[in-house]
This record gives sequence, C-alpha cells and structure tokens, in this order.
Amino acid sequence: MQIGIFTVGDVTTDPTTGRTPTEHERIRSMTTIAEHAEAVGLDVFATGEHHNKPFVPSSPTTLLGHIAARTERLTLSTSTTLITTNDPVKIAEDYAMLQHLADGRVDLMLGRGNTAPVYPWFGKNIADGLPLTVENYQLLRRLWDEDVVDWEGKFRTPLRGFTSTPRPLDGIPPFVWHGSIRTPEIAGIAAYFGDGFFANNIFWPASHYTRLINLYRERFEHYGHGRADQAIVGLGGQFFMRRNSQDAWNEFRPYFDNAPVYGHGPSMEDFTAQTPLTVGSPQEVIEKTLTFREHFGDYQRQLFLVDHAGLPLKTVLEQLDLLGEIAPMLRAEFDARRPAHVPSVPPTHASRLAALQTRSDADVPAAV
Repeated sequence: MQIGIFTVGDVTTDPTTGRTPTEHERIRSMTTIAEHAEAVGLDVFATGEHHNKPFVPSSPTTLLGHIAARTERLTLSTSTTLITTNDPVKIAEDYAMLQHLADGRVDLMLGRGNTAPVYPWFGKNIADGLPLTVENYQLLRRLWDEDVVDWEGKFRTPLRGFTSTPRPLDGIPPFVWHGSIRTPEIAGIAAYFGDGFFANNIFWPASHYTRLINLYRERFEHYGHGRADQAIVGLGGQFFMRRNSQDAWNEFRPYFDNAPVYGHGPSMEDFTAQTPLTVGSPQEVIEKTLTFREHFGDYQRQLFLVDHAGLPLKTVLEQLDLLGEIAPMLRAEFDARRPAHVPSVPPTHASRLAALQTRSDADVPAAV
C-alpha cells in the first residue's frame, strides 16, 4: 500500500487568526510539505491543477520538478491534470520531461476538473467535456507509445509525422490514473487501457464511489487486464489528528466550519459520520481508514488531504508527523488482509522497466 498526501493548493484565511498567506508563502509551503512527507516516510505527494482563485497550483510540472530536485524517494503525482483543457502534446512532453528530471518517480492523474469557467479560458466548451477527454487521451497514448504520429481529430489541428520530445524515460510512459467523482465513462476509459482509477472519496458516502469502482473493476477484467480484484485503485481521504481525540475536535472545528468547500453546511459531527473525514486520535484514523477496504475492496494507493481550509504550515507538518507514525501500521494491516494475487502497490517506473526487461530476456533464443 502506498500512503501519501495531496494538495489542492488553496489560499485560505486562517479563521483563528484572520491571516491569509500570500501566494508566494502558499507555494513555498507546498514544497516544504512535500519534503516533510518524504522525511516522515510517506510514499506519494500529489498536487492538483487549478487556474482560478483561491488556488495557486496552475503549473503542476513546475512545482513537481522543483520538488523532484529536493527529494530522493517520493513518488510525484498529480490530482488532477486537466485532460480536457490541456493540449495532449504539451501533456506528453511536460510529463516525459518530468520523468527524466525525477528519474522515473512520476505518475499522473487525469481528470476533467470541476471548475466550469476553465473551459472557455482555454478555448474549449464544457459541453464537449467527455468527448474531449476521450479524444485527448487517445492522442496522448499514441504520443507516448509511438515515435512518429500521424493523427487527425475534432478538437485540435492535425499532426503529420510528429514526434513528441523528450521520449518517455526508458521508453516507458508515466503510469496514468483517471480520477472521477461521478462519470462512469471515465471508469470505462481507465479499465480499457488498464490504467488506474482514483476515487476522490472525500465529500460523499462510500456508496457513491462503490458504484464507480465496481464498474471499473468489472470492465478491467472484461478487457483482459487481470481479475477484477487486481485492478489498480486509489482513494482520497482526509483527517485531523491529535493525540487526544477531543483536542482534535476542538482545534479543527473553526477550520471545518469556515472551509471554502463544506463550511457553513453540515455540522462536523454529521460530516464525519457520513463521509470519510476522520477527526480524532491516531487510532481512530487507523480504524476508520481500514474500513475503506470493506467498501471498495483491496486497493493500492491512499492519499490524504491535510493542508487545506487555512491550516497553518506548522499544524500541517504536525499532522504529517502523526501520519508518518501510523503509516507503517496502516500498510501492515492492509497488506495482511490482501490476497497474494492482488498487487500491493501501483505500477512504478522501476517495476514496469523490470517487467519489460524480463519479457525481452524471455524473447532471446537460448544459445545452441
């Protein structure tokens, strides 16, 4: 099991002090958070892509390239890369470049985004969201898999004899996740290509995501990539921890009550009862996170949102310290329950390179 964190990069006023960080402070804090995630033993740091206030991560590869230079082990990912409004040629080249800079420690999650105005900002129509996703991803795969591409579609100019550069590291493109909160067609795309499927798993009850994940698993098996329970699944989640459960509730409440997304809505008690949010002690976070397997089956990546709603950097780093303490227990408990035939982690560059080399060796005729 990979355990890590993701950021949406919001610039939000701290409701307990009234102070709002500058964009510069927020961007630098995300770098600090990623470095600390590696220091405490986490596996993944992922960033969203947003082009509107109050968010700052408009250029994920720039941020991740900087973090790659300051880390050694951390897998760098996105949560989300906008497949609808980004040119597939630019995605192919940017993430291949990031692969080389990070020595392969890169994957990415593709999604349509949830901000309607972003489409016209980039010359697109939100009504074309799904066909844009399908066409752009088909082109992206060809750009990575084929050295020379001739292509023509509906939403961009044709390509004639085009080669995206640099080529993927070792000829192996980054592993792709597809993220969705409501669209079964996205689960179908992930399954067709044998990619991973990531469920946000933050705002709704488990039943909301169970349908999408089950569809993805069924189609993954249908397309011949393995058994349904071997499909590669990732989940989001969020928590706020303190050693003492009541301290966690008292400290987090003003941040929850004023959060840009769910503030001034359901009570924190109702929200934690109905969604994956856990507020409490480290043991309570362990216990609730382990229940995710009961709803979704065995899965390979768990990412938590920890740096949102105006939480100060010091508090976020303390949350990472606690997550670093319980991460080995979570991995051990999940892996103890996992059947031997089910992957424990998603494909990595190293594992895919090893598999490619094994296949190449098998194709070499034995010496006479």
